[in-house]
Amino acid sequence: MTFWIFLDRFYILQSRIFVESKSLKLLYTGQSKSVSQNSLIFTYLSRVDIPNKAILEAASSDAIRVSTKGLTWLSIIASTSPFIGLFGTVVGILETFSTLGNQSSASLSVVAPAISEALIATASGIFVAIFAYSFHLLLKRKAYELSSLLSSQSEVILSQYEEN
Repeated sequence: MTFWIFLDRFYILQSRIFVESKSLKLLYTGQSKSVSQNSLIFTYLSRVDIPNKAILEAASSDAIRVSTKGLTWLSIIASTSPFIGLFGTVVGILETFSTLGNQSSASLSVVAPAISEALIATASGIFVAIFAYSFHLLLKRKAYELSSLLSSQSEVILSQYEEN
């Protein structure tokens, strides 16, 4: 699930960043007076005669909200998977001690494999958490990049209408 969320959101954010950076470049170089038709804020701008700060902020906010869907799940997975792994370890150790209680002799050769098996749950939880947390941070950075591009386009568009 972690990899699916990451790949899905990464592809979407990356493609939107590409479109928005291309649109911003056209605005900066004066090759265009408005955002490109592929831009996330184009739909909002096409509905008003004169662009204003409120409509551009709404467009930017909506685009970021849609683009970052799924980040909460990565955060939840990153924060809970170590505890789930730890719970699995505790259950495994309890089962080991229960089994030892029923045997007449307890030796290291009996205890060690059962304990190491229980610790695999903790290792798995930490492994999942590392990827989920890393993916969350990478996507958060991409979302910031997209937000920055949308803000820059908004500022350029507003400055063009203030000049006129």
